[in-house]
Amino acid sequence: MVARISTGKSIGGIMNYNENKVGQGEAKFLLAKGFLTDQKPLTFSSKINRFLKLTSKNQRAKTNALHISLNFSNKDVLTEEKLTAIAGHYMERIGFGNQPFLVYQHFDAAHPHIHIVTTNIDQRGKRLETHNLGKIQSEIARKEIEKQFGLVKAEDQKRTKEFLLAPLQKAEYGKSETKAAISNIVRNVVRAYQFTSMAELNAVLRQFNVTADRGEEGSRMHQRRGLVYSISDEKGNKQGVPIKASSIYSKPTLAKLEEKYALNKEKRKTNKPRLQRVIDKALIDANTKEAFTETLRKKGVRALFRENEAGRIYGVTFIDNVNRCVFNGSALGKAYSANALATKLWPEQTAPKDEEKFPTAPIREVSKGESTFPPKGRTLSTQDIKVDLLGENPDDPLPYPLRPKKRKRKKRKPNN
Repeated sequence: MVARISTGKSIGGIMNYNENKVGQGEAKFLLAKGFLTDQKPLTFSSKINRFLKLTSKNQRAKTNALHISLNFSNKDVLTEEKLTAIAGHYMERIGFGNQPFLVYQHFDAAHPHIHIVTTNIDQRGKRLETHNLGKIQSEIARKEIEKQFGLVKAEDQKRTKEFLLAPLQKAEYGKSETKAAISNIVRNVVRAYQFTSMAELNAVLRQFNVTADRGEEGSRMHQRRGLVYSISDEKGNKQGVPIKASSIYSKPTLAKLEEKYALNKEKRKTNKPRLQRVIDKALIDANTKEAFTETLRKKGVRALFRENEAGRIYGVTFIDNVNRCVFNGSALGKAYSANALATKLWPEQTAPKDEEKFPTAPIREVSKGESTFPPKGRTLSTQDIKVDLLGENPDDPLPYPLRPKKRKRKKRKPNN
């Protein structure tokens, strides 16, 4: 287990961050300790007012909020009950057991983790000491909890590089320094994720509101194989001034990315079976697109469906944030293609209409008085009937490419 503690001056900001994650389906509220439990469910107001009641007792304390994340190995077997028990034991052992705190499970990173929100102002208005909290009390608590709950040790996690990608916050235009925000996200994603194309890289980057762009085809930048990164909104629209790939410390240029494509194609093969199993299970449990994507999200997998203007599904990409790999549905197998999933989740979208099943020739309306029989004096031959019934002349020769080659007759030599 790895514990990270950050202090802040706004309990409201920390609350908003976690509650927004819940609203987006990227987190789940697990536990409220030290709150009125008879009010179910707890509202946002009741949660934040509990903290504000304490912080108001010490107006001099500028730093009055704690945001703790407990990060686990993918090898740890964790249930919601186990996570809440771990959170309770951890808070007791760092000296915050009597403080009110909230626990959220997040699904937005490459490993299981929970967030704990609390304040360091106690019931008497006294400020609880946070200096060296992470180095001393937290380290002691962490080691005891690893042993008690049978968790993978932090030292082993670092040795196996399980935490290459720490939980990243989305880049927000106007709220974070553009170059620093983009650089941090791009470096972490390129280093940690296995992608095999620019489209797959962008699928991951857009989780954090960043887009890689080569410029329009035919443009000078595209012809010179340039690449820039921009902050983008939720719909993928680029905002602000882009930064060149070459200006980022790790230099994630097009040439370097292309080198990674082939390597990543081999690396991600080991993660393919796990992703297939997760999708198979989700298909059993869900029968709508929304339920399917939500089930996957809880397992750390994002399904991104591509639709045309008519709303028909024509593609799907899966981002496995647990094993940090990206697959198009067809790359996982025929059963995971967009068409196969649409058949399962939206049967009405793939079922052909009657006119598609049995196409008919256009029907000409017969004018009044017009006879449908052949002209007087003309009898229908067998050939005529065949043409009328089959809509073609059965004796017409085959199309030229399908005709058998005629054998050339050899000319007989004249007798001398």
